[in-house]
Amino acid sequence: MKRFRNEPFTDFSKAKNRKAMETALGKVEAELGREYPLIIGGKRKKIRGKFVSIDPSDPSRALGVFQKADPKTANRAVDAALKAFETWRFVKASKRASYLFKMARIMRRRKFELAAWMVYEVGKSWAEADGDVAEAIDFCDFYGREAIRYAGDQPLTRIRTEKNELEYIPLGVGAVIPPWNFPLAILCGMTTASFVAGNTVVLKPSSDAPAIAAKFMEVVEEAGVPAGVVNFLTGPGRIAGEVLVQHPKIRFIAFTGSMDVGLRINEVAAARQPGQIWIKRAVLEMGGKDSMIVDSETDLDKAAAAVTAAAFGFQGQKCSACSRAIVVGSVYKKFLKKLVAAVKAIEVGPTQDYGNYMGPVVNKKAMESILDYIGIGSKGGKILTGGGRIPRKGYFIQPTVIADVKPDAVVSLEEIFGPVLAVIRARNFDHALEIANNTQYGLTGAVLTRGRKKISKAKKIFHVGNLYINRKCTGALVGVHPFGGFNMSGTDSKAGGRDYLLLFSQAKSISELVK
Repeated sequence: MKRFRNEPFTDFSKAKNRKAMETALGKVEAELGREYPLIIGGKRKKIRGKFVSIDPSDPSRALGVFQKADPKTANRAVDAALKAFETWRFVKASKRASYLFKMARIMRRRKFELAAWMVYEVGKSWAEADGDVAEAIDFCDFYGREAIRYAGDQPLTRIRTEKNELEYIPLGVGAVIPPWNFPLAILCGMTTASFVAGNTVVLKPSSDAPAIAAKFMEVVEEAGVPAGVVNFLTGPGRIAGEVLVQHPKIRFIAFTGSMDVGLRINEVAAARQPGQIWIKRAVLEMGGKDSMIVDSETDLDKAAAAVTAAAFGFQGQKCSACSRAIVVGSVYKKFLKKLVAAVKAIEVGPTQDYGNYMGPVVNKKAMESILDYIGIGSKGGKILTGGGRIPRKGYFIQPTVIADVKPDAVVSLEEIFGPVLAVIRARNFDHALEIANNTQYGLTGAVLTRGRKKISKAKKIFHVGNLYINRKCTGALVGVHPFGGFNMSGTDSKAGGRDYLLLFSQAKSISELVK
């Protein structure tokens, strides 16, 4: 087997790649409005309740019709997963991994099409959507190799009188609850990690991104994954929270989303239900309030570009996005000037157009919440650019920079999840580190400085799961930057790392006396 290598990103400066993406967008547009069934035990099922996925660039455009699962249907999905688990758990790791490698090849072949669906459904730019597909491919290739590694001989201290083994076995049925912001990559990563470890899954995608989840299920089926290993359940969030998380036969929950929902899942999962004979595992990836420190010993042009990319890529709708720039006072005004110029150059509009760097936020509720935060921020800080909605039919917000924000201000501490950047003045580098650690989160962060002593101090003091030096705080690569945060950012799952499959496995020690 070849060593793992990250899937390369598509170079859209090349005419042939732009043409391929335009063709894919046209193909997807021709498919809009189709109805998608639930998939339970390999069987397709339509039910009475329906909901529609829409294009946030044009809310009048329906992307697809989906089933609104009820508790009875959710219970049937768990039953189907339980039945499949009885045989799937004994399938060799190499065989399970082979399905992931097939999925990677299929997604590579359908890369432009899958990216086009995310352009329509969640407003990703071409580059962001392409990166999402590349990460999904990476998860398949990486976790397949990891499953094979885990299935190998494990290092143990040997004694002459016994033959000792340690093997990793699956947990059981898992509820996978992915977010809408990386609707293919994170969904794929949590699902494939679960079933390549020998578990079976009830997959409940976000209602803001069910279409790309349905396309993922096409990949699963085309790869030949046996029926019932992955069961597809669309519908309201309460189906996940009130049925799947509480179900006594659910062994683990893999969730990525907001802090409030993640904490509720953790609380509910901790309560033993009638008939439950295990302690449920909760793998939780939650929010962030991520800072980039701009020191006096740095290139301010590069710093402005890095902060702009991290703050406004995909409209700031990443848990890893830079939502706070903490700038040392001696370069504060110079940096602001360069930052504002970079932000004002951002093109905003429907991302079906390659020229638009920023698209819409995901839905009306998100838009209203972000605008409320901008209003709050304007009272305690100074809006240097942006500050409002763009007057068009989609959910478009101007990229917004709020300067002179106090470290304890609302917009400095609470996750906004939109194109809003708070800029905070620090007295010096030590003060900047102090501010960086003043939130309840601890996901990503970055330090931009040439000072080696400062870098060494930041490595020790900056309390985040993913710390970046002299680069932006977004863009973690599978196998390169194992991803997960501290504090209220989650359980530090380290997705895309060598520890991740442990979360979906249990270690069985076997000892045999040797005569």
